[in-house]
Amino acid sequence: MTERRAFSVAVYVRRGDKVLVIEHRRLQTWLPIGGELEPGETPLEAAKRELREETGIVAAFLPLAGALDGVPHGLLGYEEHTAGSKGKHMNFVFVAEVPSSVDVTPNEEFDNFRWVDRAELDRLSSPLNVRQFGYLALDARFA
Repeated sequence: MTERRAFSVAVYVRRGDKVLVIEHRRLQTWLPIGGELEPGETPLEAAKRELREETGIVAAFLPLAGALDGVPHGLLGYEEHTAGSKGKHMNFVFVAEVPSSVDVTPNEEFDNFRWVDRAELDRLSSPLNVRQFGYLALDARFA
């Protein structure tokens, strides 16, 4: 039997020198905002939708310094991981910028959230790639 595969997105929302992480209720770990692409949706459209649905935030997805022509705004990279019974997730990872005054309105997927700096990111009990992409998000420069 072939393993289920799904395209997904992860969004690191950056506010100054911190990124937003949520304590995912079902997975019981700290993660960025994210979810699967819907039919016909581009990764950037999915990133904006997931961010809005999960937190109420509308953020600026800006071009990254040094990005090649045609690369979606805010795209940090791509990774693949197994998501339990959901199969393999082929994950597009984004960074978005928000002002310091932004409020988070959690949806049903999480209760707890934190804005974490690099030192706090180091201490998170999260998969290594979550921390690694968090560092990239903190270091990203917009064009």
